[in-house]
This record gives sequence, structure tokens and C-alpha cells, in this order.
Amino acid sequence: MESKAKTEKSAVSRIRQRQRLKKDLSAWILLLPVVAVLYLMIWRPTVMGGIWSFYEMKGYTPKEFAGLENYYEVIKDTQFVPTLLNTIKYVLWSLVIGYIPPVIIAVFINEMVHFKNGFKITMYLPAIIPGIAASLMWYYMYFPDESGLLNMVLMKFGMEPYGWLNDERFTILYIIISMTWQSFAGTVILYFAALQGVSTELYEAATIDGAGMFKRFWNITVPQISGLLLLNLISQIKSVFQVMEQPMAMTGGGPNNASISVGFQLYKYGFVSGRAGHAMALGVIIFLILIVITCFYFYLQKKVEENY
Repeated sequence: MESKAKTEKSAVSRIRQRQRLKKDLSAWILLLPVVAVLYLMIWRPTVMGGIWSFYEMKGYTPKEFAGLENYYEVIKDTQFVPTLLNTIKYVLWSLVIGYIPPVIIAVFINEMVHFKNGFKITMYLPAIIPGIAASLMWYYMYFPDESGLLNMVLMKFGMEPYGWLNDERFTILYIIISMTWQSFAGTVILYFAALQGVSTELYEAATIDGAGMFKRFWNITVPQISGLLLLNLISQIKSVFQVMEQPMAMTGGGPNNASISVGFQLYKYGFVSGRAGHAMALGVIIFLILIVITCFYFYLQKKVEENY
């Protein structure tokens, strides 16, 4: 009897294993196209770029092993440190202009009674404009002579035309303003969606206790959306750190390389000066910096989850 029971139990176990295998196989078949795209478009190019960064390149064909020579020449390049500092300026200006204001606007929209949907649709329109098109539009708005839209406004008030993008001190700021204008609405919509999940009873209780708008925002809104705030902070830093198309389209990195970024410098190495090995070495450096930022994000996320 015991042997028969064991046989039946093993048979049932084998049937369950086959059923589990069929389910797993179906899942893997559905995931196979995604895995193939990730391998061909992300994993393989990333790994091959890291390997080839240690080789002397002829075009995009590896020739001789060069060790750390490509990295040494990239770091030794007189433009490396200024370019890295410019990129940090891009990140800092983007946080000043485009990080906190979307939260405030989302709170205002959440408090609106009338025209809420119409305001959201109208505000979201810049987000559907292609990146290069938006950059070129702002380029002509910033045009340094009388034909620039912003200079037309200045001249209406009796002021002289101003060379917006030709001012080395604030070129990065003006580029960030154009970038923020395009991405601002999408970020506001994300925060607005998060605010919909905050219980109105918390606000009502705080109001009864005499808490004003600022106290309600700081003690209720911020803790409730802290996860999204953290995620957007790291996401914004990573995306702005890789900025390339805006300075390329609006200033070409000028004036006097005042607006060139590490992403644009990588593009110039790979597609302008034909130094593919240097481009791959710089790409690995950017990758390592972003990995550090990502690890810091996971550390902060863990702290937030422990506190809430």
C-alpha cells in the first residue's frame, strides 16, 4: 500500500511539473521577442562597446589591444573637465527649474474646481512636439538679432536686442528652459496622478486641526508622493546628464564650448572626428557615473520604504 501511495504521489508530482513547465514555456515564448530586442539593442551593444573601448579602432573595427590608452586620452583631453562641469551645470539648472515647480503646479491643478481637464490638455501640448523641432523653435525664439521673438518683445519696451545663446554665462540656462518647457507637462501629469491616490480625509482632518496650505503640503502631500519624488529626481538627473540633441541643435556646443555636454562630446568623438575608441571609452565613463547614481537611488529608496 505504501509503495502504491508513493507511486501515485510521484505521478501527481510529475504531472504538476509538466503543467508548470508548460506555463513557464508559454511565458518564455511571449517574452522571447522582448528578450531578443533587449539583447540586440541594449545588452550586446553595451558589452561590445565596453570591450572595444580597450582597443585601437579603425572606424568601428577593433584592431590592436590598447589597454587604458583610450581612457587616458579622453581624460587627458583639455575639454573633458570643462565638458563634465558643463554637464553638471545642466543637471543643477534642470533641478532648479524643472524639479520642484511641477509639483507645485500639480497641487494647484488638484485644487482647481473648473477647467481642470482643459488646462491639463492645453498644458500637455508641448510634450507631443519632437525634441529637435522644439529645440529649433526655441533657437529661433532666442535668435540674437531683431528677428528673434524674445528680442522683438525687448524692443517693444525700448531695449536693445540681446544675444541669448551667445552669452556664455547663461547659455546652459537658456537651453534648460527650452528642455523644461517640453517635459514640464508630462512631469506635472505624473504628480497629478499620484495626488489622486492621496486620501482626502487626511486633508480634511488637517484642515480641521487648523493646518494651512503649506503645512498640508509638507506634512501630507510630500510624504504620500515621496517615492515618486525620489524616482523623478534620479530619473531627471540621469536623463539630463545624457543631454545631447539640444546643445547640438541650438548652439553646436558654443559659444566657445560653453554649452557642450559629455553626451554631445561622445557624439563628436564617434561621428565627427572619427575616434570611435575614444567615444566608447567616454561612453563607459558615463555608464559608470550613471551606475553610481542608480545605486544611490536604490539606497535612498530603501531608506524611504523603511521610514514609511
